[in-house]
Amino acid sequence: MTSINSSIKPFNAMAFKNGEFITINEQDVLGKWAVFFFYPADFTFVCPTELGDLADHYSELQARGVEVYSVSTDTHFTHKAWHESSDTIGKIQYPMIGDPSGAITRQFGVMREDQGLADRATFIVDPDGIVQVIEVTAEGIGRNAEELVRKIKAAQYVRNNPGEVCPAKWQEGEQTLAPSFDLVGKI
Repeated sequence: MTSINSSIKPFNAMAFKNGEFITINEQDVLGKWAVFFFYPADFTFVCPTELGDLADHYSELQARGVEVYSVSTDTHFTHKAWHESSDTIGKIQYPMIGDPSGAITRQFGVMREDQGLADRATFIVDPDGIVQVIEVTAEGIGRNAEELVRKIKAAQYVRNNPGEVCPAKWQEGEQTLAPSFDLVGKI
């Protein structure tokens, strides 16, 4: 099971991206920030709203050096068909990984074994392949890409500024904290 501060495990998968089938493995992830965005299934209800919201923020994430990988237990062929048949999914430019064996989904610990589907889960991975953020929601609760972007900004800030931490609701440019003995009990 993947947990905070654990390394991503080796994987090899087919994905659909920009009209092509591509192969992606863990080596493609290393050296940059990554978001693994697991969702239950193509051609469903909440999933396209989340994936479309993420697509709307993709250029901002790319500008921050972040690659997005959506993952479901559908095949890369199904991703292609969905991309071609839905206006919302048609705007996606990030790789849509097919995980029909469930190997990647199990590695991240978000497989619903009784259904063969992924949970609705997000993992932010740093350039060293270390998981920095995990979010898992119930089936009917969609995620918010703006909040994901905020968390990525905070994770990048903390990585680039050792000794500082980001308080609740921190936004880029706001004051951070430097944990110290003198700060104990003062917040």
